[in-house]
Amino acid sequence: MKKVIFTLALFSIVLVLAACGKNSEGKTETDQAEQAETEQAQAGSLQLLESEQAGKYLADPEGKALYYFKNDEAGKSNCTGDCLANWPAFTGEDFSVPEGFDKNDFDTITREDNGEKQVTYKGFPLYYFMKDQQKGDVNGQGVKDVWFVVNNETTFE
Repeated sequence: MKKVIFTLALFSIVLVLAACGKNSEGKTETDQAEQAETEQAQAGSLQLLESEQAGKYLADPEGKALYYFKNDEAGKSNCTGDCLANWPAFTGEDFSVPEGFDKNDFDTITREDNGEKQVTYKGFPLYYFMKDQQKGDVNGQGVKDVWFVVNNETTFE
């Protein structure tokens, strides 16, 4: 009888330990995924996000949409003064790009108005919109028919 109780107790302990091991494995995988996401954001990875309003769009590492100004020229920003106050320049450095984009399409210009560097995509300066407050906001899409989100299908006229 003692052998049966001992065997059942041992079997129960093994089952409990096995169940605990599986739970900690699941947590480890979740923790690893969260850690990888955090490291990616820290590394400065641009993101390709999607919204119903704007479709797919390029965003900075924090998920804020990036825009181009139709009145800009390749290699030159025509957004200064009040325009720049509403549409701050994207000045990120050392970022990676999402699948579907070529890192060689990104460069910087030196702004003529303030001498600061601004990131460009295919030669055109990139901006934020001050009314975008959180990840997923695309409030600048189509403003005055000259401000548009950027994606890998963007063509500049």
